[in-house]
Amino acid sequence: MSVSAEVRPRLPAWLWALTFTTFTFATDDYMIAGILPALSGDLGVTEAAAGQLVTGFSLTFALAAPVASVVTASWPRRRLLTAALSLFVVANVAAAFTTSYPVLMGLRVLAALAAASVVPAAYAIAAQRAPDGRQGRYMALVMGGLTGSLVLGVPIGTWVGGVLGWQAAFGLGGLLGAVSLVAVRATLPGREPGLPEGARPRVSLRPLASAPVVLGLLGIVASVTGSMMLLTYLAPFLRDLAGAGPAELGWVFVMAGAAGFVGGQLGGRAADRWGADRALLAGVGGFTAVMGALTVCWWLRPLALVALLPPLLVWAAVSWWIPPPAQTRLLALAGPAGPQALALNSSAVYVGVSAGGVAGGIVLEMYGSGVLPAAAAMVELAALALFWTAGRLRP
Repeated sequence: MSVSAEVRPRLPAWLWALTFTTFTFATDDYMIAGILPALSGDLGVTEAAAGQLVTGFSLTFALAAPVASVVTASWPRRRLLTAALSLFVVANVAAAFTTSYPVLMGLRVLAALAAASVVPAAYAIAAQRAPDGRQGRYMALVMGGLTGSLVLGVPIGTWVGGVLGWQAAFGLGGLLGAVSLVAVRATLPGREPGLPEGARPRVSLRPLASAPVVLGLLGIVASVTGSMMLLTYLAPFLRDLAGAGPAELGWVFVMAGAAGFVGGQLGGRAADRWGADRALLAGVGGFTAVMGALTVCWWLRPLALVALLPPLLVWAAVSWWIPPPAQTRLLALAGPAGPQALALNSSAVYVGVSAGGVAGGIVLEMYGSGVLPAAAAMVELAALALFWTAGRLRP
């Protein structure tokens, strides 16, 4: 065996199955944005009402993830993923045949309940089964399914919906769910790591109420808020800065998604090699620096969009660099309640997404789009302070 083969062991098939599963859920959630006009026309509702299908999915996920994690804490992981993915497939196949908006909303809630049960469990499985020193990169790869959906899944889903009708987009979601189900069943071991056959884990939820965990969760909210303040309003920012229109923005988002995937993998490796704290410091430092660069670009406007691509790609990379070490830090803070902490982490991410939209909107209305990078940097620095304080309070 070569030295390189010993240093870089082959990634297990179950890890790729979990990555494809998160790719499936993210694609199913985000692709609705591309089929809104046709969907609203056929169902006889406004586009704004059709857009609430995304809101309903996201809100259900945020509220249900912690509850599902506690309720299913003692369930075997393989059985949990099988049941939830089966529900997801049924909900999407049924959605492809409904002509009722209320029924479709109910089916989206069911799909979100399935996602809320699976996604935190996927992160927990990756963390628990990762070899020593590879926890960060294993979780980063599972998270890569989310960024991969922005680059590949969402455009494909939108194309399928545009060519074959919006019903086919939900059919695609059901197909992806079925593939995920087969892959998980075929690759994920039935025995829980560190437990005898048939034994169930005992979970103490007391650590979730500790000050370090609460501060860690607030740090995650703040870090996502900082990223989303600019991402949510990237269109007006680039319009005001470089005169970019919808066509140019489409390519920017695709390239940013690819850069985000790379950044997430590097962040996971950094968490394993340097430790979560140093990796977080590097990520937030890089984010702050690139926000400073975009602020300087604002003073030099107008600029060609091509000149802005380097800082935009670095911004996307460092934004996705931060979550893997943040999750690793949260696991350490939560101790035996780590899987449940990851469920709360998923909810914290959705809270941060919403807060970023609200805070960015306030900044945009009061001060203009040019202030967004500086405001985002300050929020990200606040996230770093929260993580630092959590670490200091850890017993």
